[in-house]
Amino acid sequence: MTQPADEGLLADAIEQLPFILAACEGPELRMVAVSGATRAVLDGREIIGRPVREVLSDLVGQQFPDAYHQVYATGVPISGQEWRAHLDAPDGTTVELWANFTITPWRNPDGSLRGVIGAGFDVTESVRTRQAAEAQAADLRDVVSALQRELLPAGLPVLPGAQIAASYLPAVADSAAGGDWFDAVCRPDGSVALVVGDVVGHGVTAAGVMGQLRAVLRDRLDTGAHPVDALAAADRFARRLPPAHATTVGLALLDPADGTVTYCTAGHPPPLVVTAAGQTRYLPGTGGTPLGTGAFFPVRTETLDVGDLLILYTDGILERPGRTIAGSTAELAQVAADSAAGRALHAPEQTPAERVCTQTVELLVRTTGHSDDITLLAAQRVPPAAPLDLALAAEAGTLRPARAAIDQWLTSVGATDRDIFLLQHALGELMTNAIEHAFDGVAEPPSAPVVRLHAELNPAGALEATVTDQGRWREPARQSMRGRGLALTSQLVETMRVEPTGEGTVATVRHTLTRPARLLAEAPALRPAVAAAEFRITDLAGAEGGVRVLGVLDTTTAERLEQGLLQRSRGGTLPLTVDLTSVAHLASAGVSALHRVAERHGRQGGKLTLVAAPETPARYVLALVAIPDVTIGPV
Repeated sequence: MTQPADEGLLADAIEQLPFILAACEGPELRMVAVSGATRAVLDGREIIGRPVREVLSDLVGQQFPDAYHQVYATGVPISGQEWRAHLDAPDGTTVELWANFTITPWRNPDGSLRGVIGAGFDVTESVRTRQAAEAQAADLRDVVSALQRELLPAGLPVLPGAQIAASYLPAVADSAAGGDWFDAVCRPDGSVALVVGDVVGHGVTAAGVMGQLRAVLRDRLDTGAHPVDALAAADRFARRLPPAHATTVGLALLDPADGTVTYCTAGHPPPLVVTAAGQTRYLPGTGGTPLGTGAFFPVRTETLDVGDLLILYTDGILERPGRTIAGSTAELAQVAADSAAGRALHAPEQTPAERVCTQTVELLVRTTGHSDDITLLAAQRVPPAAPLDLALAAEAGTLRPARAAIDQWLTSVGATDRDIFLLQHALGELMTNAIEHAFDGVAEPPSAPVVRLHAELNPAGALEATVTDQGRWREPARQSMRGRGLALTSQLVETMRVEPTGEGTVATVRHTLTRPARLLAEAPALRPAVAAAEFRITDLAGAEGGVRVLGVLDTTTAERLEQGLLQRSRGGTLPLTVDLTSVAHLASAGVSALHRVAERHGRQGGKLTLVAAPETPARYVLALVAIPDVTIGPV
């Protein structure tokens, strides 16, 4: 600060300012300043234990030169901006300070520009209060968002004759909870009930009501109730719960086998159909009443051809700012058709139903924004996938091509990477078990022993698979190094059953397939399996006593794994770190080999550490099995 400001010019302002007044003269912006009182008092004042002049000099040097230059160059004032500064206190600590500054031109009596004047007010306390409130609001949003994720379906069924997808977008960023919901309910007769609903309002109350109505409808539809009966039950509930009054519901019952659609619009917008040829049409509304207002739920019936796509939605996609209902209706049909055909955004890995639900929302909201929750639920009728039938020679060399065939078939039916991983491992274990043990001790085994695999997707979206051999039944026995295959399989799938037959043994597994809906919680996706490279063990560059294992660890490579690891650790006497991140498939035979290596290290005293990156096949399997005295962790 090179000279005092003109106190005659600034006297009135000086008396009013509780914090800072700074003035700059000329294009070089030489700083002159006073603060809080007349200049005579300035030298006796302190802020955070330091003279005001020192503090003011620090503030000016940190934050304000660019702004002062801008005002001097343009003559346009800057008003009400907040700056954050960090000041050194006398005790050596750093103090955060927030100031709200207004910077205006400083003119001579003749109107010419002399410089600029900046007035700043200490707003540190109010900023901290606001930040605390924002943090609290963020915590509340997290809680409400978690609540809504629990109330909505965690996944949508994968069905043999229909591909289903959904998306949900809340009304505003500050409110993660809303009253929209969707559901897809598999029914005993092979049909699937598609539901989209809209509770009036937003927030925790709307989310709670939504969850209750969804539960009522799902309970009735799951047991085979007709749509009218299910809606009547929800209507009775809405009459007893005021916040549920006037909830709208769109319900469609789709039979994938013949394409019949029975639907009701209870105060809800009519369904949209995108045909296989790309044409669009809105189905006629049925004239049903919102829940709790009249209990009138007429239905209509339509038919979908193979390739046709049915879309249910809430009115948030139509009632966008600056759009008429008629215009929004036409836009929705056009963008949905473009998305289904893959003409909108490039996403070849998504199904047409998934593209409709994700890209339609993104493209329509991108330019207009939205003021209400938006939910889309789409179902496309597709040809059912044929069952998978494999006949394998009882030889270990048939396992890898069998796993490839399982992968290809599961991909064709719409399974996610996670379900493919689980089922590849589970069925691989059962096939390995049959190949290795089924014909042991058989006096006259078949001349060409065969293991058969049959897998199909049932109408409820559950994969049912059997592995059959012609060998002799043996009761399960505890073995220190074997017998882990069945235990591992039982942890990977929902149910497993092994039974003797008159001609051999049959192992049956059941596992429900689902696909996640957009914006809902889901289990962490497993990384795509590493391309099935040839098995090998390589030394880690720059890491003494570290190796990386690549390829498949199964019955064909387990012995080589054990020998390779023990060779590098000198029989378990030296510490060894094994990176399994690049293992594409870790079967129970590989797990047994790791157990044996761990036991040798335990006896010889060399520490064994197994590492694998999160969400990789090896990390998942290692979390299921127990290998004693071994450190297991991330890379």
